[in-house]
Amino acid sequence: MSGNHSYALSKSPDRHPANEEVYREIGYVTIDKALQEFAAHFNQGIELPLRTPPISFTHTLGRFNDLDGEDKDSLEIKYINEKLPDNHYKITVRPVEHRFPYNEEDVIKVIKLEDGEEAVYLDRDGFNVLSFERGDWQYTLSINKRASDLMLPGVLVQIANSIEFATEES
Repeated sequence: MSGNHSYALSKSPDRHPANEEVYREIGYVTIDKALQEFAAHFNQGIELPLRTPPISFTHTLGRFNDLDGEDKDSLEIKYINEKLPDNHYKITVRPVEHRFPYNEEDVIKVIKLEDGEEAVYLDRDGFNVLSFERGDWQYTLSINKRASDLMLPGVLVQIANSIEFATEES
């Protein structure tokens, strides 16, 4: 797990405590805390993308979802802008064996990433989605269509390619 990510539940000087409290009530914490909970649960760290979409966000938050059964456990990272609700970007990470399901008819295109792996670009419930696998994890990057129509899929591919992994030497 990378120690390079330093995020706050809110980083805006004009934040609204009531909105933050709503997120806390439903389990959101700092991204670092969510990463720690996820890594402790799976006994394995993960890396997040180094890039984010080129739109403004007022809040960054995370939540480890430890639900009934391993198949529903996931890490959820949200970037939101309380003044611009369309600026909503989310990263979901789950074990590959419990991958995010999608229908073939939702696939807009299949894209080759820099590491040679394939990613699927989807149209799903008002979001543009890029789903791909790295190591033991499936990553799903989702961005609100109203905020993303002019910049995707290229931006999501750049974000996916920005994940750094430690290489093991044999």
